[in-house]
Amino acid sequence: MKTWTVESARGYLPRLGQLLEVIEAALVPGPQAGTLTLRPGSEQAEAALAELEAEDIVLRQLTHGLVDFVWEGPDGEIRMLCWRRGEPDLEWWHRPDDGFAGRRRIADVAWPQGSGR
Repeated sequence: MKTWTVESARGYLPRLGQLLEVIEAALVPGPQAGTLTLRPGSEQAEAALAELEAEDIVLRQLTHGLVDFVWEGPDGEIRMLCWRRGEPDLEWWHRPDDGFAGRRRIADVAWPQGSGR
């Protein structure tokens, strides 16, 4: 499993935005009410989804552009850096089991002296 730093995840946000746009443009209503699927022939969207998977980026909710990056916090605990399309920067994290409702500001994390974010 790949882990991201705050800086590397922030640096990936422009690419992430592009990938989400490609995926969203290829969506059509699915066979069941309220579901979505990729329209046939959506190779670019399939490649975008494959890139997210290869980078260990968790797509939580496409319609809101909600994604998580796996992050090892300053205490070594695995956490999720959480970003939603429209947010100007990557500013939030949560524990894997807490989800969006448990988001906390990255700026509030106590960093050990000499460690990089």
